[in-house]
Amino acid sequence: MAVVLTSTIPPFNTPDDHRALVSSTPENLSDIPAVLRHKQDNVRVSFDPAIDGQPEWGVGTLYVIDSFLVFIQTESGKGFQIEYPAITLHAISRAEGEVPNIYCQLDDGFGNPEALDGEDEQMRELIITPSDPTSLDAIFEALSLCASLHPDEPSPSDDEDDAFVDADDFDAYDDDEGEELSQVGKVRSDFINDNRYQPY
Repeated sequence: MAVVLTSTIPPFNTPDDHRALVSSTPENLSDIPAVLRHKQDNVRVSFDPAIDGQPEWGVGTLYVIDSFLVFIQTESGKGFQIEYPAITLHAISRAEGEVPNIYCQLDDGFGNPEALDGEDEQMRELIITPSDPTSLDAIFEALSLCASLHPDEPSPSDDEDDAFVDADDFDAYDDDEGEELSQVGKVRSDFINDNRYQPY
């Protein structure tokens, strides 16, 4: 499941603390806490389908940390965390008649090797609504940064497809056309025109 219930905030550093720690050359880089990219108080969240029987969650604090997206309710102290690869889409929604929010789609089969792909993919919607709508851009940018730190792992088929390039995919180069060739195009042109350098 993409959403993991928790009442604990993962350890983190502020960007300033992180820079200071890295500049001191720590003995083990793996011991450096993740960086808090954005913190937003007075946030409401909702899920569809509901999580833990709760479609709507109480007011709490949103933590956009390098390692996880975390939300903790103010009164109960209960919340959840989500790994960024499980967030398949995030966007700012300012639809007419609705309160501006961050709309997310979650892969609810994330972390489950038996989850099915394609049409049977399990999807859950998450809506993040801060009381201050001017914070939407900052939240979105922090989410985008953290997502970029966790790119999808390439599949074996992707590696195989990129390993070879079909020569037929390149057009012959005509000097009269005044076109600029890439390095690959130049090699292809030399091959076709038999202009390869022959030192002997």
